[in-house]
Amino acid sequence: MSKPFASSTDLEEKRSTLQELAPGVVAYTAEGDPNVGAVIGDDAVLAIDARATPVLAKEWLDELRGITDKPVRYLFLTHYHAVRVLGASAFDAEWVIAHEGTRRWILERGEQDFESETRRFPRLFRDVESIPGLTHPNVAFAHSLRLDLGGREVELHHVGRGHTAGDACVWLPEERILFSGDLVEARAAPYMGDAFIEEWSTATLDRLEALGPKTIVPGRGPAATGEAIPETREYLLTLWDAVRGAHRRGGTLKDVFETARAALEPRFGDWWIFEHCLPFNVARARDEVEGHPPQVWTAEKDAAVWTELQS
Repeated sequence: MSKPFASSTDLEEKRSTLQELAPGVVAYTAEGDPNVGAVIGDDAVLAIDARATPVLAKEWLDELRGITDKPVRYLFLTHYHAVRVLGASAFDAEWVIAHEGTRRWILERGEQDFESETRRFPRLFRDVESIPGLTHPNVAFAHSLRLDLGGREVELHHVGRGHTAGDACVWLPEERILFSGDLVEARAAPYMGDAFIEEWSTATLDRLEALGPKTIVPGRGPAATGEAIPETREYLLTLWDAVRGAHRRGGTLKDVFETARAALEPRFGDWWIFEHCLPFNVARARDEVEGHPPQVWTAEKDAAVWTELQS
């Protein structure tokens, strides 16, 4: 018998916690659900990621309004996955900013990702009918961008491909605070279905580590110190090595999956969304071993991979 699909049985609401990391720098973390945050300047606010629907985004904005009434002029998308960005309309931001790779991916696979993730994470798409359509950035950058919020400068950096082709982070050099998006997780399994795994686990995480962050707001999990980067790398490399080894031995996808589970479960089995991510991570890792770029995940492909590997 197959396990229930993805997070379809994950119906219990998670408690979100507002945390001030430094004056004017806040994170809103949610027990393994996608995190968001904000940086507040004298003139404007930069919001970081948007949640899955405008209704859920408004819950976060209500918390933010308890701290500041300054306008949210900037909304920064750390990458494109529907669960992170489709609440954007609630912010009414003047500028929606992302890396150019994220803008391309929205055009290439935005609709398919929306359908796929709505089925995978039904709880996170509460009031899905409030979404007016895909979110399209009106500012895209290639390498870095600096924003002046009034008395506070914020750096946005693309440090390499990883979780997707368009990951970018928010870096506050004075406070040494990093909003990593899903390039780094804390006690949550990294999702690798759209990943460039070898690059992510090496050069991309190396560049993040070289920043020397004191505090990291990961994509999922509580705000953390620098150990979240090596822990994320350990998960990636454990899965990557297991998949490569099983593939060299000529195993089927199911064989590769069982090998990866045996390697990961003792160390990471109690991490949030471990079961949700595992089949998609293994399927993507085998594709990368065979030289294939990330494929578009449709709802039909999701179901086929899940049925094959979680039965």
